[in-house]
Amino acid sequence: MTSWAEYDASLRQRGSLTVWFSDEAIAAWQAEPRTTAGGQPHYSTLAIRTALTLRAVFRLALRQTEGLIGSVLRLLGLDLAVLDHSTLSRRAETLEVPGPCRHSAGPVHPLVDSTGLRLCGPGEWLIEKHGTHRRRSWRKLHIGVDADTGQILASELTTSDVDDGS
Repeated sequence: MTSWAEYDASLRQRGSLTVWFSDEAIAAWQAEPRTTAGGQPHYSTLAIRTALTLRAVFRLALRQTEGLIGSVLRLLGLDLAVLDHSTLSRRAETLEVPGPCRHSAGPVHPLVDSTGLRLCGPGEWLIEKHGTHRRRSWRKLHIGVDADTGQILASELTTSDVDDGS
């Protein structure tokens, strides 16, 4: 790449996370009325599977998943009910969430990259607001991606002194 501005923009784009719900997904968030005996479910299979998939991707506990779903719905401005952790736990037993794909026995061409992450504590904004300086904690997130499929094969969070090769 010959332009540093383009290179800088491409590096920023790597950290971008885009979330959207289609109109069909919004319409299907609430469960269809049950025709058999028993209580009526509040959330559709699609809503439960969405929450459980996000839970698996980000490796969250059930209450954290509840918070993430609520945050995403608020950010998108959607007036949908937030799934509670007890419902997720109960419905997770009967629903299968797709796991990571298994690779064929053929060769894999991995691409490895890393990015720096600044770790902040709960009172970090107070420190920045009042201007006191203290040493920040940095970590590196190393990601190995299959060049052919784009699937993440491995990830590791290390201290800032570890390089991609090791």
